[in-house]
Amino acid sequence: FWYKLNSSSTLAFCVAIACCADCCSSIAMVCECQWGLSCLFLGGFVILAAGVFSFFPFVLGVLKYDWYVALCYLWLTLGVTMFGLGFLYELFCCAPKQRFGNEKRGLASAREATAGEDDIASAPTPYIMITA
Repeated sequence: FWYKLNSSSTLAFCVAIACCADCCSSIAMVCECQWGLSCLFLGGFVILAAGVFSFFPFVLGVLKYDWYVALCYLWLTLGVTMFGLGFLYELFCCAPKQRFGNEKRGLASAREATAGEDDIASAPTPYIMITA
């Protein structure tokens, strides 16, 4: 199953398995896969759509066909599955492999330099035009 791949097929292979495998470390680019977020948002959208379509048979009492109610449950199950898998993917797979995985949130990385008397910052020197 595992064989030597050239760089373009390795990239396609890593995208196909959602960049959660170790083969992506051989590629110079950072993996920018968004499978988790896509599943989260699409799953939420499918859940909302299933709720809208379920409103008719369960609240209004119209369209109470067995096949229609079964489809409402099917779409709800699909949305919950997509949302759950997206949440689990974001929780366990992606975070350290993304571009900002090593970022330290909340820590300031740069401070203004203090120069002057008693470590008090001084105002910048005004610009003076030299006339010739």
